[in-house]
Amino acid sequence: MLKSYYKSQNHDFTIVKGNCIEILNQFDFQFDMVFADPPYFLSNDGISVQNGKQVSVNKGNWDRSKGFEQDNNFNYEWIKACRNKLKDNGTIWVSGTYHNIFSVAQMLKELNFRILNCVTWAKTNPPPNLSCKFFTHSTEFILWARKNQKKSHYFNYEFMKEINGGSQMRDLWFLPTVAKWEKSCGKHPTQKTLPLLSRIIMASTKEHAWILDPFAGSSTTGIAASLLNRRFLGIEQEIKFLKLSKQRREEIENHKIRNEYLKKIYKYSDKPISNIFELNSSETYYGKDLPF
Repeated sequence: MLKSYYKSQNHDFTIVKGNCIEILNQFDFQFDMVFADPPYFLSNDGISVQNGKQVSVNKGNWDRSKGFEQDNNFNYEWIKACRNKLKDNGTIWVSGTYHNIFSVAQMLKELNFRILNCVTWAKTNPPPNLSCKFFTHSTEFILWARKNQKKSHYFNYEFMKEINGGSQMRDLWFLPTVAKWEKSCGKHPTQKTLPLLSRIIMASTKEHAWILDPFAGSSTTGIAASLLNRRFLGIEQEIKFLKLSKQRREEIENHKIRNEYLKKIYKYSDKPISNIFELNSSETYYGKDLPF
């Protein structure tokens, strides 16, 4: 029987240990949104900069390319597994760089998704290029697609316009990389930033929606979901990151910390801080729960 590694007291945050394809095939439940940060296949023994020091770009064997056919097949299989768990009007967001994003786009099309946008995340504080032989890498891409070609999806257009100073939000987002305050419990080598995930969640879900992250890592998706009154299932294989996810979720049981995080998230919008909604009690539970 499938069991959760950790579930928050109010059941808004659940993480499971295992391979996402295997786990998703073991239960029946449908989600409103998926955010996936899959392997980028960029661990190629190169070097980068972190905190002013040279570091290896290698993240682990899971991030190494296994060749064109195997990489494509992997993307097809996990996207297919996620598709089966999406509601008919649900959407999926997938992050990447040129190393993997074209394969992801092709697999989305083969699985009959309709690609809505390719958002460019322009990092306001990228690491420098050490070789000085080409341009500094400063962007990632995030594909947004809906499951059903004909059935409409949810888009919080007016709110996105409001936090963008009254103008339509474009698909070019200027946001920072992960800040020090987001690493208070530890760090993940491919950790995404809370302002980025919060914008994605606010754009494409309503409060109390269910969100799936098949490559949870340190569960930034889940932390953003909890802060914004959504519900989350994350799947992760490595125990050290499951422990980190649990620590991060327990940290925001402190309402002072939760509200400080919200203020930091809204710092990157044009919406007045005074208009931030108050968080619901951490004891509140909403509706249908996961079957484990």
